[in-house]
Amino acid sequence: MKLRSPRAATFAVALVAALVAAAVVTPPAASAATAAFVRTSSWGSGYEAKFTVTNDTSASISSWNVQFDLPAGSSLGTFWDARLTTSGQHVTAVNQSWNGTLAPGASTSFGFVVSGTGDPTNCTVNGGACTGGGGGNPSAPATPGGLRVTGTTTSSVALAWNAVGGTVTGYRVYEGSTVRATLTGTSTTVTGLAACSAHSYTVAAYNSSGESAKSAPVSATTTGCTGGNAPMAAAPYLYPGWGDPPAPSTVMGATGIKWFTIAFVLSGGGCTPAWDGTGPLTGGAHASTIAAIRVAGGDVIPSIGGWSGNKLGPNCSSASALAGAYQQVINAFGLKAIDIDIENSDEFENEVVQDRILGALKIVKQNNPGLKTIITFGTSTTGPNYWGTRLINRAAALGANIDTFTIMPFDFGGGANMYQNTVNAAEGLKNTLKTAFGWSDATAYAHMGISGMNGLSDQQELTSPATWTQIRDWAKARNLSRFTFWSVNRDRPCPGGGVVSNCSGIAQNTWEFTSITAKY
Repeated sequence: MKLRSPRAATFAVALVAALVAAAVVTPPAASAATAAFVRTSSWGSGYEAKFTVTNDTSASISSWNVQFDLPAGSSLGTFWDARLTTSGQHVTAVNQSWNGTLAPGASTSFGFVVSGTGDPTNCTVNGGACTGGGGGNPSAPATPGGLRVTGTTTSSVALAWNAVGGTVTGYRVYEGSTVRATLTGTSTTVTGLAACSAHSYTVAAYNSSGESAKSAPVSATTTGCTGGNAPMAAAPYLYPGWGDPPAPSTVMGATGIKWFTIAFVLSGGGCTPAWDGTGPLTGGAHASTIAAIRVAGGDVIPSIGGWSGNKLGPNCSSASALAGAYQQVINAFGLKAIDIDIENSDEFENEVVQDRILGALKIVKQNNPGLKTIITFGTSTTGPNYWGTRLINRAAALGANIDTFTIMPFDFGGGANMYQNTVNAAEGLKNTLKTAFGWSDATAYAHMGISGMNGLSDQQELTSPATWTQIRDWAKARNLSRFTFWSVNRDRPCPGGGVVSNCSGIAQNTWEFTSITAKY
């Protein structure tokens, strides 16, 4: 059984597409658009920000480019959801292949990190001014900037924004197309909201001549979320350096998710752990991503293994040596949990390596009593296959003390009904655990996890947002200890049936699967 095998293939396809697209320095001229800038987070030496490009015309546009200058002392860092190039202090951002076409009134965003404290100046979008009033009305106010969430409760979201110069009568706060508040000041609190509910807001200024374009949106989730047996229960996979990885703070702010499973720790040579087999544990994109998640109030579970690459399991000579490699990862980040993603035949279908991994996890659990240990592996539509059943039986025989056995119910020829096949696979896992450990149904469920694949799987199995919600509710009712999916990188729309690294292959809202998962 091949699980997530096209990761390398989809990355290669995306890379080729990017190289082809990169040959086009700027897109052809398109209809008018606006681009609103907002900082999403700041620190002493820099900030993270985004531009939201909106088609304010009555006709579709097929491409866009945003250009701006950064003041001296500020420089561009990492970026996502657009192709950014620099010439001195001048920055040009060109749409990606999947977000260049915008229907009338539609928006898309791209983000970036700046080293330094200066905001962009001299901004243009498709050759016109980024901001301007009222769909071309020069007498209408400029677009408000700096919209931000200043607080949340179980029933409210507090917002603030920067004042607009010139003649301004007041401001309107929108949720979608609905006006939630009309006021003359630059802050408000939207009340009467449901607990643990997700919301997105924009603000526009108006005067007697008309209304400005809407600001870049901000997202917030009210407090009061419950479910799962720990915050780490809902931790979707995020892969830095692959599939146009989003900024964690953007996803966290939009969905309320707090934990991520970070892919993948491999062998950097022998029994030495390294991100993707090449990057040092405490440097590079992975470490920066973990730091950003923690700054935003979240935490992480590193995933050790995966389908592709050189694994630690076959390269470490003994259970104790492998435990030492795991311990290096634990110590590097002060972890509360680790995920051993045991998929490919070199680990999953190898009795010696299976036992080595289980023995290493037993040692790690003894040396780190509070640590949660997770094993993630493939499944058939009716539960674990021979190798999965062996893994569970050996875990019981060796006293490995695994906290969570997580199945991946996709790429198993699941057919049309992914909800029922996922439930059948999970019930098969429950029965296997009961047989191996003598557990009750409730105890078995509490040691189980589900790791799905959002949208289209590599085998074109469709898990829609509605189906994922059904699966979540089934898992939540049984108190499963893990509920996750592959991957946040793909949690974006791209209808048309393709399976690629940076979108789901279906029509969906951006971060919709993450939002569903966050409510576990």
